Amino acid sequence: MNIILILIISSLVSAGVYLILSKDLLRIILGLAILATAANLVMFYAGYPGSSTAAIIEPGLTALSSDAPNPLPQALVLTAIVIGFALLCFALLLMVAIVRQSRNRDSQALMLSEPKATANDDKHKPAVLEAE
Repeated sequence: MNIILILIISSLVSAGVYLILSKDLLRIILGLAILATAANLVMFYAGYPGSSTAAIIEPGLTALSSDAPNPLPQALVLTAIVIGFALLCFALLLMVAIVRQSRNRDSQALMLSEPKATANDDKHKPAVLEAE
């Protein structure tokens, strides 16, 4: 079981990195989501000692048994799933807005459409950002 989970995690990481290196915005966003899923699986696997017992304290005891999984990584993974889903929804909506405005999903073309920096750009910096 351990080797299968490790192979699944490594294939998710490689697929996520492959999609992130793409030029298409949708593929980049999906790659980030797949990479976040791989990170969640790593965190979940780190708190799993190999036992199938539940992480519940029995009545009359004050601590978990030694072979019970750690509930902290499970809680962190659940929180990361919720945050990752919210980030995915925001990124997809942002992509839709960018595509509607520029009619282009290519990240290289979007980068080239940025205005060039000029010498006058330094005059518009807030005073807080100026070096002393």
